[in-house]
Amino acid sequence: MPSTNSTAEVSAVTDATFERDVLDVEGPVLVEFWADWCPPCRMLAPVLDRIADERAGTLAVRKVDADDNPLTTRGHGVLSLPTLMLFRDGEPLLKLVGARSRARLLSEVDTALRG
Repeated sequence: MPSTNSTAEVSAVTDATFERDVLDVEGPVLVEFWADWCPPCRMLAPVLDRIADERAGTLAVRKVDADDNPLTTRGHGVLSLPTLMLFRDGEPLLKLVGARSRARLLSEVDTALRG
């Protein structure tokens, strides 16, 4: 299994790469389902960039363009954007709908990881 990404970037994943880049990763992976036309998604982008930088090596951050990747989006029951999902070792731990502050998002992620 690949290890959690140690670079501080939010990597794009697709229907073709979701399994490899999210489900097969050891450790936690935070995934945002987003779209270009979604203002809350655009507001969340710098928050996720900062989290990716702060948690590099311990939390991988990925994004899925919901319009371009309908199989993954529908397959995970995403109905609204942005939707954030937290996976650990390929298993879903948390699903959040809507933009939120960095502090709130980190609190929710940390609580789920301790769970």
